[in-house]
Amino acid sequence: MADAKVIPFDDDRSRGSAVPRPQRRRGTGRLRGGGDVQPLPGRFPAQDAGHVNGVEQQGRDESGPDDGGLEQRVASGLAFLRRRLTGDYDVDDFGYDEELTDQVLMSLLRPVYEKYFRVEVKGIENIPSDGGALIVANHSGTLPLDGLMMQVAVHDHHLAGRHLRLLAADLVFVLPVVNELARKLGHTLACAEDAERLLGAGELVGVMPEGFKGIGKPFGERYKLQRFGRGGFVSTALRKGAPIIPCSIVGAEEIYPMIGNAKTLARLLGFPYFPITPTFPWLGPLGAIPLPTKWTIQFGEPIPTDGYPPEAAEDPMLMFNLTDQVREQIQHTLYKLLVQRRSVFF
Repeated sequence: MADAKVIPFDDDRSRGSAVPRPQRRRGTGRLRGGGDVQPLPGRFPAQDAGHVNGVEQQGRDESGPDDGGLEQRVASGLAFLRRRLTGDYDVDDFGYDEELTDQVLMSLLRPVYEKYFRVEVKGIENIPSDGGALIVANHSGTLPLDGLMMQVAVHDHHLAGRHLRLLAADLVFVLPVVNELARKLGHTLACAEDAERLLGAGELVGVMPEGFKGIGKPFGERYKLQRFGRGGFVSTALRKGAPIIPCSIVGAEEIYPMIGNAKTLARLLGFPYFPITPTFPWLGPLGAIPLPTKWTIQFGEPIPTDGYPPEAAEDPMLMFNLTDQVREQIQHTLYKLLVQRRSVFF
């Protein structure tokens, strides 16, 4: 199988991380923010495509007969398979495969998003249509499904069809299969250097500063935000003048109610925690099925950072204040959403 073409970044600094990254290769595409990007074959321009609830409908001619639409979809699918087999597709320096994400991975996540968790999205208009921006969200649920659902929310509901690039922990990139899928979806290492490169290229970047402290907290502490680290995400946003968009996610806390933590087993396996829930490990593989809770994802009003001087990124007091502002806004919205919801499952 031929190698895929690579969309190069304009910055070729070494990242100095122990986590391996895809080898940089030459390609013909460009980054958003650095020039034109070649449209995916079979994809219509946004202004010519139909929209349902802000979602761009691709590959369908509304004026043509149904059999013509079916033929077009079959032809598009065969062309997609040919490109995958011949290596005639693009990935960027981080391994992000936009075509595979749009046509395959999002299609696999969408039924979980729409039918299982029935996600309701609010405030999507607070995400800018172009340019770099940093989305900061709470983290919960024992397994990081909240990040994936947030990606689908942005991809399917934003009128500009933006893609969210998530910053993930080192553990994600040492697990077999998970590592490759995360790269294809556009995830990269949660470090300041990667975040700055993405923001500088005009990408939409997502971060969950609670990390394992948030996702692995016991059920009794649900919806209580953990510490947001040292405010590194604020420093990154200040350096690039990117707005910070607080994001509050309700529903993820209850998918795996964590009632215990087998710390000894976690150390043996090299995990930050080993969850014990009402169904896992008692029911075996069936216990790994999340509960079908009803989710709400709300994007708050952007907090601008472009009005600060360049040296502001080195001001610890300013970083502390902005970090606290973002954290308080997320926490306040969580409480408001919890009061508004009727039940955990409906």
